[in-house]
Amino acid sequence: MHPQNAPKIHLVNGPDYREGYSNSVQVRANLWDFFLMFGILTPSAQDAVTIQNFQGVYLSPQQAKALLNVLQQNVSQYEATFGEIKIEPPQPGGTGPVQ
Repeated sequence: MHPQNAPKIHLVNGPDYREGYSNSVQVRANLWDFFLMFGILTPSAQDAVTIQNFQGVYLSPQQAKALLNVLQQNVSQYEATFGEIKIEPPQPGGTGPVQ
């Protein structure tokens, strides 16, 4: 399909639409789909964290790959504008980021 023939996209939020902040994403995959579980990670002790999951999303393998491509493009644009995004290694005592 050529860009000039691309369909017009009309975005509509459904009645269950919501936005939330997540600093934890867990991914599971099997033959049929990918599952992304979003949550909020908070330190609960010096050597422990708590992750409160609030949303799970299933994606087809095709949509997961399309999401990967979109995220790669957007991260590249972000870094070109604001500089490299550094991922901190875990800190001793387990209080660093969870990958």
